[in-house]
Amino acid sequence: MIKPQAKRRKRPEGAAPAETLLAWYDAHRRDLPWRAPPGRQADPYAVWLSEIMLQQTTVATVKGYFEKFLVRWPTVEALAEAPLEDVLAAWAGLGYYARARNLHACAGKVARDHGGRFPAREAALLDLPGVGPYTAAAVAAIAFDAPCAAIDGNVERVMTRLYAIETPVRQAKPLIREKTQALLPAARAGDFAQALMDLGAMVCTPRGPLCGLCPWAQNCAACRAGAQEDYPVKEKKAEKPKRRGAIFILRRGEETLLARRPPEGLFGGMSAFPATPFSRDVGPDEWLDFAPCPAEWRALAEPVAHVFTHFALRATVFVARTEAAPRFGADCRWAARRNLDKEGLPTLMRKAAAAAGLFDD
Repeated sequence: MIKPQAKRRKRPEGAAPAETLLAWYDAHRRDLPWRAPPGRQADPYAVWLSEIMLQQTTVATVKGYFEKFLVRWPTVEALAEAPLEDVLAAWAGLGYYARARNLHACAGKVARDHGGRFPAREAALLDLPGVGPYTAAAVAAIAFDAPCAAIDGNVERVMTRLYAIETPVRQAKPLIREKTQALLPAARAGDFAQALMDLGAMVCTPRGPLCGLCPWAQNCAACRAGAQEDYPVKEKKAEKPKRRGAIFILRRGEETLLARRPPEGLFGGMSAFPATPFSRDVGPDEWLDFAPCPAEWRALAEPVAHVFTHFALRATVFVARTEAAPRFGADCRWAARRNLDKEGLPTLMRKAAAAAGLFDD
C-alpha cells in the first residue's frame, strides 16, 4: 500500500528551504554536552537545564556549570530535593540569580505535579516557573520535536538579515516569529531549531559574518545588498543608571563574617558580605549605619565595579577586624577564609573579597 504524501507546507517566495539548513547542520553541528547524538532522542531535563543556564550567558561559560550540575543532580527529582542554598551556591558565577531560584522551583513543580516528566506541549511548559516563550519553544522543539519556533538572539539576527527586516528588533518580534514559523520543516523541528542557533553562532555572527560559508547566502536579502552588518536594526540603548553603595568585610582571625541575603531581591537567599542597599536613596553619609557592628572601618581606595541588568554599581569596600565576639542576627555567621571559594559568593562579593585580599595566600 502506498502511503499518501504528507501535505507540504507552502513556503513564501524566495524563502530559504529548511532542508538546505538541515544538511548544513548535519555536517557542521556544534558538539555540546546537552545535545543528544545524531539520531537519538534528547533528554528534556538536559535541554531545559541548559536553556535556563544559557539565558544571558555564553556557551563557553555554561559548559562547565552544566556538567557539574548534571553530575551532582542527574535527574529533575534530584534537583527538586536539593536544598535551595546548595543550588544557589552551585549557580554562583552564572549571574541573574532569580534564574537559579526559578530553576529549583521548576524542578519541584515538575517532580511534584508531573511525575518527574517535563510536559511536551509548549503551552504546558509555559506554566512552569522561569519558563518563558523562548525556553518553552526550545524545550518543546528540541526535546519533543514539536513544530515550534524557538527564537533567541541568534535566530533574530539570522531572520532579520535573511528578510532585511528594517523594523527594530523589539517591534519586529511578531514578524520574525511569523517568518520563522513559515520555514519550519515537516519533520526534525528540534534539529531545525538548533541549526538556526548554530548558524547564528558560527556563521551569521554579529560582526564579520562568514557569508561564504552560509547555506542560505543566496537567499539572504542583506547579503545580496552587501548590508549584513546593518541588521538587526536596534534601538539606541539608554545608559544604565549608576548607583553607589558599600560592602562590609569584617574579619576575626582567619574568619570572615557572612550574611544570608533575604529570599527575595538581589542575591536572594545567597551568602554574601553585609552591605548597604544599592539604592539612590542611601548616600555615602549613611553607609556606616549599615555596618554589621561598630568597628574601626577603613574604606579601600578603589571601589569595586559591577554591572547588573538594570544598573551599574560602584561599591566602596569597608574592612575591619575584631577580636571580640559581637552578637549578630541569625542571618549572620563566621566563615573560614580558606573556604570562601566554596561559599558560592555572587560575583560582586568575590570582587570585594579579592580587593580586600581574602583570596591571597
